[in-house]
Amino acid sequence: MRKRAAVLCGAAVVVAGTVSAVPADASAPQVTRAAQVAKLSWKKCGTADYPTLQCASLGVPLDHAHPRGKQITLALSRVPHTAKKYQGPLLVNPGGPGGSGLTLAGFVASALPKAVAAQYDVIGFDPRGVGGSKPALNCSPGYFNPVRPDSVPSSSALEKANLKRAKSFAAACGKKYASVLPYINTISAVQDMDSIRQALGAQRINYFGYSYGTYLGAVYAKLFPHQVRRLVLDSIVDPTGVWYDDNLAQDYAFNDRHRALMAWIAKYDSTYKLGTDPEKIEAKWYAMRAALAKKPAGGKVGASELEDTFIPGGYYNGYWPYLAEAFSAYVNNKNADPLVEAYENFAAVDAAGDNGYSVYTSVQCRDASWPRDWRQWQKDNWAVYEKAPFMAWNNAWYNAPCAFWPTSSLKPVNVANGKLPPALLFQATNDAATPYHGGATVHRLLAHSSLVVEQGGGNHGITLSGNACLDKYLAKYLTDGTVPRGGGQADAVCPTLPDPKPLTSKAASTSSHGSTLHGLLGFHG
Repeated sequence: MRKRAAVLCGAAVVVAGTVSAVPADASAPQVTRAAQVAKLSWKKCGTADYPTLQCASLGVPLDHAHPRGKQITLALSRVPHTAKKYQGPLLVNPGGPGGSGLTLAGFVASALPKAVAAQYDVIGFDPRGVGGSKPALNCSPGYFNPVRPDSVPSSSALEKANLKRAKSFAAACGKKYASVLPYINTISAVQDMDSIRQALGAQRINYFGYSYGTYLGAVYAKLFPHQVRRLVLDSIVDPTGVWYDDNLAQDYAFNDRHRALMAWIAKYDSTYKLGTDPEKIEAKWYAMRAALAKKPAGGKVGASELEDTFIPGGYYNGYWPYLAEAFSAYVNNKNADPLVEAYENFAAVDAAGDNGYSVYTSVQCRDASWPRDWRQWQKDNWAVYEKAPFMAWNNAWYNAPCAFWPTSSLKPVNVANGKLPPALLFQATNDAATPYHGGATVHRLLAHSSLVVEQGGGNHGITLSGNACLDKYLAKYLTDGTVPRGGGQADAVCPTLPDPKPLTSKAASTSSHGSTLHGLLGFHG
């Protein structure tokens, strides 16, 4: 639940050709394409970090079954190719759902080897409902304002308070966006992507997605297999568990990653003074949680906010030194200021975050069925909590609006695909947000795909983050389509990068590419 990347400005709107309706219960929906589309009008919108960025807007139908009906607007960004050899557009997506991809285009173009990036138009986009796209959803501004009820429903009063919040959020979305919500889903976003392809004048696209962006890419490849030239998926969603089961699986993985943080702190007792026994350090963390439930730090960080603050450590170990310092200061010095600062840096949700969460729930609640009987949620989440307490109930309440969502559910797309050119997949063995099983599953489902594994890695989003071994395979694939081939489940294995060291000064920072990427990756998954 981190802050969103800033949204770039859009330019003039053009209306693209559209695709026909997708049956709600189809595993491989049939689509047709319009014969003619408008061209995009690109305007300069560079930033200090990415000065060559350009922006445009694209009009698409709200409902692709009615191409002449109500139009919505997608915000696009581009870093144009500069090489004589042109390999077409490379669409990039940071995940979420709800993540803005506008700035990601600039990052990818700058992080790839110059000779590789120069061969592509790197295209970012805000999916429908997100950021610079219109309408941009914001169902309940300030929904995550502190201090929220304790996520663990240890009393009837706490459970009722959290249920009231979930129901009110679902109701607010339904009231505010009744005509829009049925069309905020992965299939509609994929149809928008093909409208982008047509507006770019490309017969085929290259695609590079992180996290939820891997599911978005796999669904696009299923619906439009002959429009895919190259496909890169990094930190891969298990498409067989969308979304209720995938979220339960996350809970176990995040608990393991939280314990990895405790073990890392134990290695540096001379710095953090929290002890050398990871289990005892973990007990101190839960004692801190109990204390904050009674007296929130700075009037902002209660038990739920503490979880929010430490969950990003499950995405990226570059945050560990900062979290450890805040933990140590609170326990050893009774100083809550670093903890409040960590909350504000890693967990506080701004307006863009409200937008991201609104799209996250809208997509996930519409994409697939969720239990509508709260007793099922109670049973499943208490069972998880007994074994993996760190994020179990926090994650449950994050997704709980889906139990009360005002739209019906679609059937998830079966992404199994034998019609694609070789795809390149990247997966860390200890990824918490998208556990390893997802990468192995998609490798099995996508014929001709190649899986590159980061052995021992636990970060989420592993390419373009400083691991030269991984990036070598990415660059080779984007250069000439070559993928590694091996005899086991993984086609290639790369060692993970070393864990971070404690900070040596306040000015210390994580690796530039790693920290930049993880600031851009999408919301929650």
